[in-house]
Amino acid sequence: MNQPQIGPEKGTLVIVGGGRNAMPEILTRFVALAGGLSAPIIIIPTAAEEEFPGPYAPHVEDFMAVGAHDVQVLHTRDPQVADTDAFLAPLQRAQGIWFVGGRHWRLADAYLGTRAHTEFQALLARGGVIGGTSAGATIQGSFMVRGDTAGNQIVVGDHTEGFGFLRNVTIDQHHLKRNRHFDLIEVIQEHPALLGIGIDEDTAIVVTGDQFEVIGQSYVAIYDHEKMVGPRGHFYFLAPGDRFDLAARAVIPPPAKRADAFTQVVGQPWTGQTNSFTNH
Repeated sequence: MNQPQIGPEKGTLVIVGGGRNAMPEILTRFVALAGGLSAPIIIIPTAAEEEFPGPYAPHVEDFMAVGAHDVQVLHTRDPQVADTDAFLAPLQRAQGIWFVGGRHWRLADAYLGTRAHTEFQALLARGGVIGGTSAGATIQGSFMVRGDTAGNQIVVGDHTEGFGFLRNVTIDQHHLKRNRHFDLIEVIQEHPALLGIGIDEDTAIVVTGDQFEVIGQSYVAIYDHEKMVGPRGHFYFLAPGDRFDLAARAVIPPPAKRADAFTQVVGQPWTGQTNSFTNH
């Protein structure tokens, strides 16, 4: 089997576009991927404004609500602390890491290039799972949008390097809920090697190697420079249950029964791009 070109060689990523309505479904999947209800899980709330417990208590409660037994919060904003043995010890026993939402430049400032960052990669290498929502989604790509310290309305700002769990990928979140569906077009036009992935609220992609599956309640948009048309660009949507090949940058056809049903209902063969939109 070929080594993954885009996704992790081992382990799994769960990348969530924000929202709370689908969190039980998503966290249930995350906990199962981590190894079950007794798997050690670390919550990292560094992206948000306030310190734990404050608004982070619900994140612990969310995991407990789906039956997780071993949940610990780990947090610093000091990269020197992120290099210490004491900080690394919980990461070395963890089977799952979850990044809370907020501002992803805080995650970059605290952990990028530290020993903690190395331990994140090591967790994937031993078959663990890394997940995150909102800012915790965008940080997982190699190129960060909305990383400016002046505000998240600046699409390409003063922080653009993510953790790189997905290579040559940029991830946006709250995609349809906040009317962000045109924002990645110019990013991809300026950086044509990147694949853009826009994830709506209450929706996630579950990445294994170079493939992902959409789960949740809404849509994921794909921005690929090779497939852009017209002066203002083009993107297409994937729905829950759809699968995508990150290396080939192509939708994975559904099982034969589903493809046949699509043909009967729509009157044309499945192409993998049934929901598309062009910005005129």
